[in-house]
Amino acid sequence: MELRLLGSVEAVQNGQTVALGGPKPRLVLAALVLARGRLVSAHRLIDLLWEDDPPKSALGLLHTYMSGLRRALGPEAIVTDEGSYRLDSTGMRVDVYEFERKAQDPAEDAEAEWRGPALAGLTGSFARSQAKLLEEARLAVVERRVVAGLDRPGEVLTELRQLVEQHPFHERLRAHLITALDRTGRRRDAMAVFHETRRLLAEELGVEPGRELQEAYRALLEEHEPQAVPDLLPADIPDFVGREDEVRRIHQARIVAISGPPGAGKTTLAVHAARTFPVNFPGGRLYADLRGTLRPLDPFDVLGRFLRALGVAAGDLPATLDERVESYRMLTAACGVVVVLDDAADERQVRPLLPGGTASRCLIASRARLAALEPAEQIGMPLLGEEEGLALLTATAGGGADPAAAREILRLCGHLPLAVRIMAARLAARPDRPMSSMVARLREQRRILDELRVGDLEVRGSVALSYDALPAPARRALRLLGWLGVADFAPWVVAVLMDVTLIDADDVIDTLVHAHLLDVSGGLRFRLHDLVRVFAWERAHAEEEREELTSVATRAGELCLLLVEHASGGTPMRTLRPPRSGETSGLDRWQALLPKHPLDWLDVEQGTLVHVVERAGELDLANVATRLATALCSSSFAVENRFHHWWRTHTAALESARRAGDRSGEALVLSGLGWLRAEQDRLDEAIDYYRQALECDENPVTRLLLASVLRERGDLVAALATADEVLPALTDPRAVARAEHGRAMTLLELGDFAAARAGHEKALAAYQALGDDHGVGLVRRSIGIVFRAEGRLDEAARESEESLRQLSAAGDRLMIVYATQSLAKVRIRQGRGEEVRAELLSALDTCHEMQDGFGEALVRRTLGELELAAGRFTEAIGHLRQALDWWESLNLTLWRARTLRDLATALAGRGAAAEADATHLEAQRLFMHHGSREAGEPRRVVGHATRTAAVPRIVERPGRTPR
Repeated sequence: MELRLLGSVEAVQNGQTVALGGPKPRLVLAALVLARGRLVSAHRLIDLLWEDDPPKSALGLLHTYMSGLRRALGPEAIVTDEGSYRLDSTGMRVDVYEFERKAQDPAEDAEAEWRGPALAGLTGSFARSQAKLLEEARLAVVERRVVAGLDRPGEVLTELRQLVEQHPFHERLRAHLITALDRTGRRRDAMAVFHETRRLLAEELGVEPGRELQEAYRALLEEHEPQAVPDLLPADIPDFVGREDEVRRIHQARIVAISGPPGAGKTTLAVHAARTFPVNFPGGRLYADLRGTLRPLDPFDVLGRFLRALGVAAGDLPATLDERVESYRMLTAACGVVVVLDDAADERQVRPLLPGGTASRCLIASRARLAALEPAEQIGMPLLGEEEGLALLTATAGGGADPAAAREILRLCGHLPLAVRIMAARLAARPDRPMSSMVARLREQRRILDELRVGDLEVRGSVALSYDALPAPARRALRLLGWLGVADFAPWVVAVLMDVTLIDADDVIDTLVHAHLLDVSGGLRFRLHDLVRVFAWERAHAEEEREELTSVATRAGELCLLLVEHASGGTPMRTLRPPRSGETSGLDRWQALLPKHPLDWLDVEQGTLVHVVERAGELDLANVATRLATALCSSSFAVENRFHHWWRTHTAALESARRAGDRSGEALVLSGLGWLRAEQDRLDEAIDYYRQALECDENPVTRLLLASVLRERGDLVAALATADEVLPALTDPRAVARAEHGRAMTLLELGDFAAARAGHEKALAAYQALGDDHGVGLVRRSIGIVFRAEGRLDEAARESEESLRQLSAAGDRLMIVYATQSLAKVRIRQGRGEEVRAELLSALDTCHEMQDGFGEALVRRTLGELELAAGRFTEAIGHLRQALDWWESLNLTLWRARTLRDLATALAGRGAAAEADATHLEAQRLFMHHGSREAGEPRRVVGHATRTAAVPRIVERPGRTPR
């Protein structure tokens, strides 16, 4: 037996490939091989197989994979020890082990063990990381052989070029290529490789070449050992910490433009880097504070100071700017200097001050990104990482007795270096004051900027310098963004807040990004730093009228509502309140903002929309908050089960409606909370919310939603009575269609098939009249269930297939699962269950991903029926018992009864007659309690027909609340 991982994962016996199963069993085998004989726990294997999202059946599935591997490799190949597994490879040839053995001996051909990319065909983080390690080991063997041949550079040059092409970011290979080119007399080509590599690393990775490349390049050049005078630099701060990567990049570049937000530590970094260059500068160290955009220094005057420092007498200073630039560059090229230009206004101010010669360096610190300064290496100032921030805080403040408080101070300072340094200084000045006391002071938004100042250091003042330099539209945009408080946003938010076009909003955003008052967060989205947001919030309250701010919030909420309703279409929740007048004209004005891909837009913008609801609630704009929260029920909150956002919006809107005494709004939001709990399968809570809503406002649609939950809970008689009561009161065509459908489903569960078909035909006609293909798909699924219950399997299959097609076209992932499950039930009764096994397993994964416990239980039960139909009673029992666990946790006793009845059949098939009898009696008791039609059906007897028609005609969930 041979096990192969260095290519596709496979086992070979006598030259024939052994069947191992799908990707997951192969991943298990790979994990055991790579454990190299060590035990691997079941929990670890489950983590590898499903990462952070294992199904409830994970352990059972793992046992199944292990059984399959033992069948393939032999019963002794996999050893079990107290819930862990290891591979016994005795007598096997394992290509990974052979490769590692040969790699230790240069005389062996270890590369011959490879057949292709390692672990080919496997996915997931474990497979990726292990494949990368194996590929690195392979490359190390290749590199060792190539390095051994560098004494004969002509022989390895072609292979080195190929390797560099295959691994363009492998710096050591490029360094070897430079060496080989140099040794073959191609020094110009060697230098070209270095410069090409430097450009590639900068453009693709944003980094400079590493040590190996630098050393290979330096070997091509002459070394210089200059001395450094004069010295105009400020002193380096004694407690400088972190920024190793930025310092390294500065030390490797000739001209560096350091930009970043106020308080990011640009000057501190520039001075520290200039003080710590690994080489000396014979011409000295020069420094000038260019004073930013408000009162910038003239380059003519700065050059006069620099020339004097370099030894030019006052009487000999050139009289024109061009002559001064010429003299300055000649002097600096001859002797080599390092120049720090602090607080630069723009490229025009800086260009004359760039030193001459390759031996000189120039570091520029600016609040704006000097993108037009072509020769400059651009370095943005990231916020401090936790390790760096804590080091800076404790370096000055001393001690570390309260690490939790230190981390919280760092977080509240937004990881901004200036803020952290100020807090460190304040703590150092009062060693008797515990860190926790400062945490409490910083947590209050209204005073946080007051706390962040000490001596001549002040965050507010630092931000104000950038703010004051902005044009008026950008200042107002910053104020409104800070006041709204949204953390992450797209350009349309600025357009709405300022009531301008998207083009104008983009111009304002460009200005703010250029000034480092906005951060680009990717995907054409932007973010305010927390402290800049607080500053902007202060300026909004100081410079804007309260009425205008409220008007801005109302405009933002109303437009968000228009966009959400456009993107999401109609849902049951929209019928709770009539459409507003003027909706079309409102959208006409903002046509450019309408999303081209609505569901994708809703998914991306949900954080902004949630925040707008919460902000409107805080401002007591109850009408805006309740309507927008309700509209969001029809978005990805429901389609993708975004329950956390759903809860946040509705609780915020509910509090606002109650403060405003808006009973109809309160009812609207309570209905939304009932729908949320229904989607989470918390049916008792859903019923409670619906009843609270009805106490506030007797809305027939709320009563319709209540009927739906009663049916799902198995209260069939109450559900039918509620549906009969509400139907005459409904006027909205969509609500009527939904009510007819729900009533028909209840009749189906009660066993009145003729009435159920008639009701479904009414619902189908109503949805067709509305042009609602999604609703049509739901009803067709229910019609298929009626046909299946009547034994009309060909008609059931036709309706189920059409339902699946329409729901797939609508993109409703969860209802696709239910349609798939319905069709699978038909196939099982037709004796074609194996055709749908893969689809059912995929549906199970979707239910787990979308937190749909009902769906997971339903699919589990269907898998049990599939196994039962095939006479695999043990496998059927496993699936059915897992479904029972779900029904019990969801408190759905009718569904528990249906599964118990299947389990009784499976137990009887396995010979456990007494347990089967008890299980069947329990099922019958529950059927009678609910008054369901199954109470009158005869018990099935296991026999030759079990594999086909004897599968019970159980009515499963015909359709959840439409999404």
